[in-house]
Amino acid sequence: MDRTVDLAALRQEYGRAGLDETDLAPDPVSMFERWMRDALDAGLHDPNAMVLATVAADGAPSSRMVLLKGVGHDGFVFFTNTGSRKGEELAANPRCALLFPWHPLERQVRVEGVATPLPRPDVEAYFAKRPRGSRLGAWASPQSRVTTKEELAGAYEEAEIRYPDEVPVPEQWGGYVVRPHVVEFWQGRPGRMHDRLVYRHVTDGWVTERLAP
Repeated sequence: MDRTVDLAALRQEYGRAGLDETDLAPDPVSMFERWMRDALDAGLHDPNAMVLATVAADGAPSSRMVLLKGVGHDGFVFFTNTGSRKGEELAANPRCALLFPWHPLERQVRVEGVATPLPRPDVEAYFAKRPRGSRLGAWASPQSRVTTKEELAGAYEEAEIRYPDEVPVPEQWGGYVVRPHVVEFWQGRPGRMHDRLVYRHVTDGWVTERLAP
């Protein structure tokens, strides 16, 4: 049976809602929180999942899904192994981009900014809230390094034995806050005439503008 899919023929007409300048909150974080509440109310799966894009020293880009664990006027917070590929790339070049793909709502949020490491007390406070299995996994996994399933399983068992009670924070585990410079709110519209409203940071606050779809 020919299972070839004609990707060029795939179409989805957008038109759930529109986005006007009068709909915008005074700042992008307040606007993001409004849209995040919509995503939660709509029952989206993992609405805090976001694509994090970084750039290597040789200019090669890479991206992966991570989970947003906090948002405020300082920026967007996530945690990870700082010795991973993304951690090493952020150490060399802290400029990065985030993307929230809320397809069921025909929405995207795009963020461009700079990642700054979180203070150790903030990292420790969040790590203590993680499930025990996740804390052990942080010790067992040399994230982004070549390994085998057997090596990972052995490392996890060793961590279970080493830490029967409290599990401390590994030295290489940390968090970042991405301070936004540009935040775009994208709303799908019929005929591919999508609404794209952008906040850009300036000296005394934020300015907004509309981009062509």
